[in-house]
Amino acid sequence: MASRLHAFNRFELKYLVPVDQAAEIRDELAERMDADLYSPVGGYGVWSLYYDTPQLRFYWEKIEGLKFRRKLRIRHYGNLDGVTDESPVCVEIKQRVNRVTQKRRITLPYGVARQLCDERKMVDHSAKESAFIQEVLELVVRLDLQPTAITGYQREALVGRDADTGLRVTFDRRIRGRDRDFHFGTPTPENRFTIPPHMTVMEVKVNERTPHWITDLAARRNLSLVRISKYVQSIEAFGLAPRSVFHINEAEYPPTPTPIEQQSRDALLKAGAQ
Repeated sequence: MASRLHAFNRFELKYLVPVDQAAEIRDELAERMDADLYSPVGGYGVWSLYYDTPQLRFYWEKIEGLKFRRKLRIRHYGNLDGVTDESPVCVEIKQRVNRVTQKRRITLPYGVARQLCDERKMVDHSAKESAFIQEVLELVVRLDLQPTAITGYQREALVGRDADTGLRVTFDRRIRGRDRDFHFGTPTPENRFTIPPHMTVMEVKVNERTPHWITDLAARRNLSLVRISKYVQSIEAFGLAPRSVFHINEAEYPPTPTPIEQQSRDALLKAGAQ
């Protein structure tokens, strides 16, 4: 059996930008980057089911900024319509070691992934996959991991070319989720936005160092780095934990007024001044 394992290390920089500005940045980046082969026009869906302990250990490790921390998730790429036990998903351990983000994952049929993570059963695997499968099973059993939150969003991805082959930039919009009905195939899921819908999470991912022209672009557009985790944001948005200093409050990111709204505001300000 061919190995279905995949692993990689990256540095990640995250920015929170309005949707309209994100579109401008994407168009500018497209002059020096290529669209990801798996990213169609308009992007693709990314859905993740996160596991945590009853005490939310993984959540608190992120809040406390531990230099080594892990989390387990099942991830599906694409539309959730028609998801079956045969649909391919990734069982993934994402961990942080100091400033480096490491991901290790295996592609499995959805039904098999649920047997491993939900039913805590050993599943068929090759010799090369044994260590990872054992690690997932050990985590689930030892920590009593349970499905905790689902997040979903629409992603557009660009990849570097030539000297920037290790560069990847993603734009995630319509970030939403739920804290119940954890099956990906739930027919009428009660999703709600966890990050204001007019905002986009832009992530710059590099293998070693960030290209200087990316840094220049961020400075020129006044982009500020943010410590944001879609999982943490979901936990707090659903009221499973108090809102932390990292929580994105909608009041701090008001939507850009339309031209008509701006005219009305200008008229009110003018009338007030008079």
